[in-house]
Amino acid sequence: MCFLYKADPARGAVWAKLFAERAPEIPFRLWPDLGDPAQIRYLAAWQPPDDPAHTLPNLEVLFSTGAGIDQFDLSCIPPHVPVVRMIEPGIVEGMVEYVTHGVLTIHRDFFDYAGQQREATWRELPVRPAASCRVGVLGLGMLGKAVLERLRLFGFACAGWSRSAHAIDGVQCYAGEQALDAFLARTDILVCLLPLTPSTRHLLDARLLGKLPRGASLIQTGRGAHLVQEDLLRLLDDGHLRHALLDVTTPEPLPSDHPFWTHPRVRITPHIASATHPETAVESVLENLRRHRSGLPMIGEIDRSRGY
Repeated sequence: MCFLYKADPARGAVWAKLFAERAPEIPFRLWPDLGDPAQIRYLAAWQPPDDPAHTLPNLEVLFSTGAGIDQFDLSCIPPHVPVVRMIEPGIVEGMVEYVTHGVLTIHRDFFDYAGQQREATWRELPVRPAASCRVGVLGLGMLGKAVLERLRLFGFACAGWSRSAHAIDGVQCYAGEQALDAFLARTDILVCLLPLTPSTRHLLDARLLGKLPRGASLIQTGRGAHLVQEDLLRLLDDGHLRHALLDVTTPEPLPSDHPFWTHPRVRITPHIASATHPETAVESVLENLRRHRSGLPMIGEIDRSRGY
């Protein structure tokens, strides 16, 4: 029963050390050192081998090293192999910090103050209470709920939308396609935390973003393929949208001549909103290994029919 890690080698070395300390009974291997492939039962990867069924014939579980699994081609992964996304505190806290920073940056006009600084302009802008700013989060999974719980503490008027119904204290929850327009109409800062699926690809287009109130802003921390970039640029240039904070793009990185780099109303970060921490990631994986061996449901196991 061997465990194989196939992702960033530096992180993999930390995983190997932690496995040796916490689960010395499980042989641990770093890609491409497979040893006997037939002995490998568990794989943690950002991208699995091209033909995992052939390369790892006895694979029992595939773990994603990130919170998403959209980088996987599920059609190439044998249907009997469970796919488990990473759920660990480091991912959650990183995303909460990033989105909170983004919401406060937009709400307290730091985009505008940065422009004023470049022009050596000293001019006060009105300070508005947090309760006057309506934040809406697309996606009410683990990350979306954690973000809303933190933003509530600042007094923001918080709402969330998902395809299925949820109930969150202090948060106005919307569910289903029929409720999406009403959710958008009450949102001043839209945060995208949706998984990337065929139904959410290019969801952030002119039609959807145009239903936000004039002067609304976007924080995009989902996946780059959610966004139709040309539509966002048009809405920013015509003043319908005020600002955009983008942590994910397509491609990554953007070409050096892409207009997002120099647009005064866009801020880009290089897909750093959150990241797994090896210590807590390994503990999460080991807990799921214990669950798997005991026949219990694994935390983060995806529903293949939904793609997340």
